[in-house]
Amino acid sequence: MSSQNAIATNIRTYPVVETFHSVQGEGYWTGVNAFFIRLGGCDVHCPWCDTKESWNAKRHPQYYVADLAKLAHQVSTAIVIITGGEPLMHDLSSLTTAIKELGMAVHLETSGAYPYSGNFDWVTFSPKQFKSPHPSIYEHVNEIKVVITGEYDLKWAEQQAALVPPETLKYLQPEWNTPKSKELIFKYVLANPQWRISLQTHKFLQIR
Repeated sequence: MSSQNAIATNIRTYPVVETFHSVQGEGYWTGVNAFFIRLGGCDVHCPWCDTKESWNAKRHPQYYVADLAKLAHQVSTAIVIITGGEPLMHDLSSLTTAIKELGMAVHLETSGAYPYSGNFDWVTFSPKQFKSPHPSIYEHVNEIKVVITGEYDLKWAEQQAALVPPETLKYLQPEWNTPKSKELIFKYVLANPQWRISLQTHKFLQIR
């Protein structure tokens, strides 16, 4: 570790809503053993958000980078997922460096609303119409996952998918409390085979 990174690890903190060990519930990595770091702070404010407690970063304790990396390293996990809130509100460089130096893969879940930072092995991009993505996110995307509540979301999904690398995996995910979105997505995927369906399997399993 460079002296600069060592200093950042010792003094940099992040607001943390929670950390927990579970499995990834959505997208390509569904069912994979994962350690989650949920950071506080978000101004995207999706009306159907299921983690609204994360929006105000000031309500959550600050954790040092080194302590977060150690928490992840203490469990037997395949991947560490940094989520939120909107994690890119924070510069994630020192956090991802510390985790990777302990030999773990790091994934990001983001709306892309802020400039890209950090060194990730996988980026899940979930763009929201409530706050436009920052242009820096698009080249880093491994999977795009768009939450669908109505027809207009499908148009948004196509617009955003046109901006990511061609090999990016494309997912449509029904909004949990909007029953009609399931049928809408099902019909759309049958007509557009480049898209896949993503389900929040952790909610079906009633796990975190």
